[in-house]
Amino acid sequence: MKKINGWILALAALLAGGALYYFITLSLYEPSEDLFSFPVPKNAELVHKNEHGNSYDWSKASEENGIPFGYELVLKANGWKKGEREGASVYYTKGNHKIDLISSTENLGIIRVN
Repeated sequence: MKKINGWILALAALLAGGALYYFITLSLYEPSEDLFSFPVPKNAELVHKNEHGNSYDWSKASEENGIPFGYELVLKANGWKKGEREGASVYYTKGNHKIDLISSTENLGIIRVN
């Protein structure tokens, strides 16, 4: 009986930890009104904006590693589907909308494709 209680407690702790991580991660991003509600990191600094999209300084962006797993999780949770990758560029789609997400060293570009 004690083994079963231990397993149940461990499973409950794992599930609670996963749920906590998920909701904390979601709170670090906000939808951008001008980019089809595409989630943008709250701590990213907008450095350039034009009719095609926005460019941000963001310390977690990397050309070699792309975006952090937490950001990918948020995009998926918000209905964005990851598409093909071309170098530092990854396309995301949601319905009829398409975004080109460009991750380079400490820079994040979010461009409306359609």
